[in-house]
Amino acid sequence: MQVHRARTLLAVTVAIFVTLPRAGAAAPDDKKRAEREALKASLIQVLQREPLNASRVAVHMMSLDDGSVVFSHNADELLNPASNVKLVTSAAALTTLGPEYRYETEFLVEAESDGIKARTLYVRGKGDPSVTTERLYGIVNELFHTGLREVQEVIVDDSWFDAERTPPGFDQEDSDRAYMAPTGALSLNWNAVGVYLRPGDAIGAKGVVEVEPQSDFFVVENALTTGNARARRFSVASDAAGAQQKIVVRGQVPLGGAYMSVYKKIDNPPMYFGQTLKQMLNARGVKVKGKVKPGLTPSKAKLVYVAQSETFDLILKRLNKLSSNFVAETLLKTMGAEARGAPGSFAKGIDVVEDFLSREVGIPRGTYVMKNGSGLNDANRFSAAQFDRILRHMYERFPLAPEYLSSLGIAGKDGTLKYRFDGTEAVGRLRAKTGTLENVSALSGYVQAAGGEKFIFSMMVNDYPGRSGPVVRGLDALGAGLASVGSTMGPGRAVAELAGGEQSSSPQAEVVSRVKTYLALGSQRDSRNIGFLRTAWRSERDPAVRAVVAESLYQSNPQDYLGVRTLLDSYSAGTDVYGRLRSVARELSVDVPGLGSMVELAANGNAEALSRVIELASAASGDTTSETEMAEGLGAVARTAPEELVLALKGAAVKDRELATTLLARGLVLAGEADHPFWKALKKSLGSTDAKLAEFARGLDGALSRKVAEEKAPKPLVPTQVVAPASVVPVGPGAVEHTADTRPGG
Repeated sequence: MQVHRARTLLAVTVAIFVTLPRAGAAAPDDKKRAEREALKASLIQVLQREPLNASRVAVHMMSLDDGSVVFSHNADELLNPASNVKLVTSAAALTTLGPEYRYETEFLVEAESDGIKARTLYVRGKGDPSVTTERLYGIVNELFHTGLREVQEVIVDDSWFDAERTPPGFDQEDSDRAYMAPTGALSLNWNAVGVYLRPGDAIGAKGVVEVEPQSDFFVVENALTTGNARARRFSVASDAAGAQQKIVVRGQVPLGGAYMSVYKKIDNPPMYFGQTLKQMLNARGVKVKGKVKPGLTPSKAKLVYVAQSETFDLILKRLNKLSSNFVAETLLKTMGAEARGAPGSFAKGIDVVEDFLSREVGIPRGTYVMKNGSGLNDANRFSAAQFDRILRHMYERFPLAPEYLSSLGIAGKDGTLKYRFDGTEAVGRLRAKTGTLENVSALSGYVQAAGGEKFIFSMMVNDYPGRSGPVVRGLDALGAGLASVGSTMGPGRAVAELAGGEQSSSPQAEVVSRVKTYLALGSQRDSRNIGFLRTAWRSERDPAVRAVVAESLYQSNPQDYLGVRTLLDSYSAGTDVYGRLRSVARELSVDVPGLGSMVELAANGNAEALSRVIELASAASGDTTSETEMAEGLGAVARTAPEELVLALKGAAVKDRELATTLLARGLVLAGEADHPFWKALKKSLGSTDAKLAEFARGLDGALSRKVAEEKAPKPLVPTQVVAPASVVPVGPGAVEHTADTRPGG
């Protein structure tokens, strides 16, 4: 009995020893409270800094481990979430279709066909968004191996979806950019085309333009020429031309330069698919004698082959990691067709999503606004708390959670987060969906903090002043702070490193040397330098040098959106960047670093670059060399992106617009073309149904015409004052002898 009591007493003593905290150590709950308070204080500091303190901001953060809200700021306010809407679309689609879902594209012939010759090859699409040129060639191989050798005509059946190609919100933007691609039950290459450009063999020679994939669907108008080393300003336009697509290329590319590629949307998805299919069939040995036409598949048609897509979980990764608007809108119609019956429509798809949110997530209809599946433009409103509710629901739904989480970008590793959160605890730990529109930035997702605790978060910023770079850094600071919970660094230091980022100017000689180094790296245009340049950009504190590193990043891969974004965020018209780089350019006897790339982006129609070029034109005022550079640059932009330039001038500050208009007039005179494309664009704006745009165009037309006339007018000769040699300057009563000390201005 005494032994038993002794053992019991020992057990109790050990239990007390194990469970009680050590002297001087905080209890687990106290430690967590301290961490949460430190996190809250750090996040509040970020929100109090510019530009977030002058923006509409909503933040909601929740622990997945204990369900507690760890931080909330305007969490119920409805804001524009941009591409964070894709989180909603993908959650509903994954639930409705399932991770194992596969799209099917059917190939049929008339019932009487012997399988070798067919009067008609019917292609019935079911919305597969993952068909590429490579996959289509594989499909053609399969058709060849069925024994098919001759077809009279190809009928493309697009009836699984309705005829509405783009959803609400897309009409707010008139653009041929690939991210505006339309939907189609038969689609190819995300309904975009690659346009490849390269120089001719001499200055003045015609440039080479090729489209990929090639087919009779495209009509190419090539006005590309070969210029000197600075000639890298061109435009590519894509527009419907009946059942075909017209590609117009203007501008110049540099002699000896590498090829360049631009991606543009197409307007007729089934004909794009059908014409490319015809081209490939003929190349493979299946002769197509007739035309490609739209039509319906007869009920008695005989199935020859079914092409299946990859499983839906892989398609979902393309949607969220790459933020594909095309895939998102295709999923809406797919859900509509599968759950509500063909033809799939945007309205049916939205109804399926709203049903999912109401019945499964517990977010009632009417408490948010969702008009499209991609988040493009000003068409949607959600709250940060609603996003966290969706994220939590998907996390707790085990059969779908792995596929949903793995579809999101990984901080510092891939997708749209590949170059964000460098050097923080968030790298590899945070998975999220980005959202970016004009004056909108968002980030929502999951993170397992350094201490092991798992969180969900949603952060949205609307109506911020100035550039997006500081806003993105602010959101990254919030995310890095959450990721650092439980680390030795703590949220305070993590936030300070990302959001603080104090800039400092280096001595001129040092700046010149470093700029020269980075210019050399950028001139290599080698994507293998990107990793090194990203590290250099992240650690660089001198704003002028940082802008040059950003340009080198852009030049290393001009097609990389993140490189473009870095350049736009780093290059400003202020004296700390443009002003100092003008000085560096004089010392190195080179063009102003970064200016050519900014003009190039503007000439390609990038709205933010256009605004920056107008600011740079204003900043160049008073410096003859800089004014000439900007006049030439604006002339190039006016040639290749005339309509976009009109809109950019309309949105510019009055002072910047006036100074830019003066240099634009000079650029138009230097171009020496009476039928310059800018005048045509201005005339088009004069007849716009937008009354404000038409009124602005009238004012611009008058001001620009006057300034052009002034530029063309003969300049009055400045009379030369003849001064007698100092030795014979008369000195007499009342005269003043000017010496070095008394000479005016001496």
